[in-house]
Amino acid sequence: MAPRTRKSAPSPSPAPERNGDVPPAVPPKDETTSVVDVDALLAPVAGEEREEVKVNNASATDMKHACDDALKRFLSRPDLFKQIHTHTDVRLALGWLSVLVAGATGLYGWRVPFEQSKPAVWVGVIAYVVLTIAQTLYAYFVEGDIVFVGKRKTFDKRIVTERITITSKTTPSTPQTPPAYALGLAYVRSAAGGKTLLGKGRTHEERPYTEFFDENGVMDQVRFERWVGGVVGRVMEGKTQ
Repeated sequence: MAPRTRKSAPSPSPAPERNGDVPPAVPPKDETTSVVDVDALLAPVAGEEREEVKVNNASATDMKHACDDALKRFLSRPDLFKQIHTHTDVRLALGWLSVLVAGATGLYGWRVPFEQSKPAVWVGVIAYVVLTIAQTLYAYFVEGDIVFVGKRKTFDKRIVTERITITSKTTPSTPQTPPAYALGLAYVRSAAGGKTLLGKGRTHEERPYTEFFDENGVMDQVRFERWVGGVVGRVMEGKTQ
């Protein structure tokens, strides 16, 4: 005799909604995903081994340089921004060109008699001075306080390009406040090779160096990265002041 099969019980019908009960609104998928992605990308990497950073905490310059280096390491990770070295490349090119001109001028003046070499030596000296001045002016007026320029490409139904420029400087101390690390951020989000502007933002924030360095000058890198990630995340999401 064939075994009997037990019929499954019918699934209970859903209970009727009470008057006034409204199902919770579900946030748009795209917006939720973008916010989560930004927060996750800009969070410090858990368990990452870092070399200890220790500076002279009596020197605001040393603390600024340590913060600048930590900011570059944090934001130039493969899953974040690709650092653009245009300013550094221009300064290096001008510097190396001036060194080559000086070396060639000196070698020419050493191998050729003095009176015969004077015109060429004068050209070399003038070219060296011009290149040195150009390097100085570029660093002061064009590069300025910029410490990081990054670019990032994502795909959201089309190729989206994000570009961020960060400046940093030290806010001097006062009798009431210690010196602080000040950041200025400019963010642009575009598509179609920069022809379509999707969003942009600017913000400025600062924190005292005492929040990131202890009495021995050891840097709390996780705390610094958490602060930088929060500032960058807010400007990327349009939550700027």
